[in-house]
Amino acid sequence: MKTFTAIALCLMLASPAAAEVGKRFASEKTVITDRVTGAPLTVLTSGTFNDSRIYQTHPQWAQDGVHIIFRSGERSGDGTPQIFAVNEITGDIIQLTDGKGVNTGAINVARLSQQIYYLRNEGADKPLKLQVIDLAALLADSAAGTLRKDGYEKTVGTLPAGFILAGGFTLDANEQAAYFGFDQQKAPPRPQGQPVPQVPGGVLAMDFATGATHEVVRTDFRMGHVQANPLKSGEIMYCWETGGDAPQRMWIVNADGSGNRPVYEEGPDDWVTHEQFADADHVVFNLMGHTEKLSKRPSGILVVNLRTGSLENLGQVDFTSKGRSFWHNGVTYDGQYVAGDDFDGNVYLIDRKTREHRLLTTGHLMRPDHAQPSFSADNTRVLIQSGMLTGGKKLSLMVVPVRP
Repeated sequence: MKTFTAIALCLMLASPAAAEVGKRFASEKTVITDRVTGAPLTVLTSGTFNDSRIYQTHPQWAQDGVHIIFRSGERSGDGTPQIFAVNEITGDIIQLTDGKGVNTGAINVARLSQQIYYLRNEGADKPLKLQVIDLAALLADSAAGTLRKDGYEKTVGTLPAGFILAGGFTLDANEQAAYFGFDQQKAPPRPQGQPVPQVPGGVLAMDFATGATHEVVRTDFRMGHVQANPLKSGEIMYCWETGGDAPQRMWIVNADGSGNRPVYEEGPDDWVTHEQFADADHVVFNLMGHTEKLSKRPSGILVVNLRTGSLENLGQVDFTSKGRSFWHNGVTYDGQYVAGDDFDGNVYLIDRKTREHRLLTTGHLMRPDHAQPSFSADNTRVLIQSGMLTGGKKLSLMVVPVRP
């Protein structure tokens, strides 16, 4: 009897890792009205938990155009950070991962299939693994109440022993390879209020068919914000990560290691940040104007042509108060719109053809994190995260329509 009890207890302790996958949470969806612009804001997470969107340079919506993928460290039963999906139509929230080691800072939503890629490390002595989730099957079974114990995800490949992730990872445009930023050596802790400590970095590629990896490029500086061109296979952008102003922030390289070069060659007074691909041949970024010195020179959201080097300046917010400037941006790949947030928590829509700026929504506080607007694949909606409902204590996910 004692033996049976001991075995049963071990099974109970070992088995629940998949128990939370597919778990459904009641809808928190509601619609509120922006008190300044009158825009309807669809609130998808209420702020009861601190829910964050994926970083702005990556897709937010699953391929179905209905589910938005997000991350939370508070919703799971065991309190570990996990990945979730929220149905934009019904508001239903579904847990996609569970257990230890889910790196919620390294998530990629596929554009070509209903899949989610993420990194997991279940222990310091275990290798970092790239996982893929069959989102279509998981969502269907969760809705039908026919969840399996496992089988919704698999390992794509394993990163080399001692690999130190830095700058996240990204999917190639053909979604047959991924690129990972790395540190060449362990960096010291970042002192509070100080720049990111510098160690040499690089980019590593993984082939999905074989799981094989190879180095693409090595750098003398700290790696950050690794992004693949979403419309042109084999092209990777990355940045010199300092946590502030880098001497030369934006870089681009081919997947075979050739063509490594700056995207936009900076002057001594340029403060460049928050770059992302605007289409196959252009990159959008912020040329900051948030200090007294920078406010006296040209700044704003810029678009640079990767092939010719030509620039277009989409303008800056009015400097009516100290510290105002565009900060983050989102973009539609058809060349029509850019969205930008500012230091005051306002989000603007910019027409790239007319340069018209239209205030979309206001009052999002920019704490405990930034609004960071991103467009839906059909360019009709913008996702933001907002501290407005909780006085800046926790984030809510909100969707605002592009057109009134």
